[in-house]
Amino acid sequence: MTETVEKPRKKHVGKNLQKVRVFLGVKQDTLAADLGMSQQAISKIEQQEEIDDELLLKIADVLGVSPELIRNFDEERAIFNINSYNYREATISDN
Repeated sequence: MTETVEKPRKKHVGKNLQKVRVFLGVKQDTLAADLGMSQQAISKIEQQEEIDDELLLKIADVLGVSPELIRNFDEERAIFNINSYNYREATISDN
């Protein structure tokens, strides 16, 4: 009987950046403007498996998150954390 061993999947930092950006509601062109880049440049960055540390730091700063959050973003954990909050006490007033 052969046993299959799963290799840990390498993080795709560009895709993580895209997920974080979308989660925060930031459009590519807005991020690009804040970084002094074109929207096309942001699109290319989001397709890269790795992002230079200096650039990642600038992007993270503009988005208001840490570079580690982008680098290690885990969608399942994010959803779990969101779902773990207890909103029963929250009220909406029309004042």
